[in-house]
Amino acid sequence: MRNLFYKSTTVVGIALLSSAVFATTEDVQATVQQVVMYAFILIVIVVIIGVSFMRIRDKRRAPLATLFEKRDAIHSVGPDARVIECVRTMTSEKLGALIVMDGARLIGIFTERDALNKVLAAGLDPASTKVSEVMTKNPHTVSPTTTVGEAMALVTKRRFRHLPIVENGKVLAVISSGDLTHWLVKEETGEVQELVDLTARS
Repeated sequence: MRNLFYKSTTVVGIALLSSAVFATTEDVQATVQQVVMYAFILIVIVVIIGVSFMRIRDKRRAPLATLFEKRDAIHSVGPDARVIECVRTMTSEKLGALIVMDGARLIGIFTERDALNKVLAAGLDPASTKVSEVMTKNPHTVSPTTTVGEAMALVTKRRFRHLPIVENGKVLAVISSGDLTHWLVKEETGEVQELVDLTARS
């Protein structure tokens, strides 16, 4: 794909630059050179955007295992943990959810949405309410071989914000919809910024 990008921009650039040779006056030459420069930059932008979209499409086929190879430790609580303790942990660790474990078995997930809808809106006391009473029980899980595209479709369709990744009954990671989106666009964002900087300098 990069070879296609380089070849296409080179060919178009040479074709555009050759038109400047036929200009007869200095003013016309200057105008043609400006047009050529802006046309070249526009073509570069279009090609890079096209390449980026193709990369994103390819990255959607990657397994979820690719995302959590270097992730932090999994944060979990037991079923008897109080809601206020869970909220404090989520706040201090900047988490959107905690998984609830009964020993090594995943039994639920407690999210910010649960805290708002099932605790505060219901008028429960977070200091005395057990997380097992208000968690989302038996959360939907996926395997590490699930593709990023499949996970994106799932969180979009089911309106999940967090997906536990489980293999052979063991929780390997918890992936958020934000993690998926960030992973898809992180490399392209840098390239687009470089392009913006290049255009600004031109």
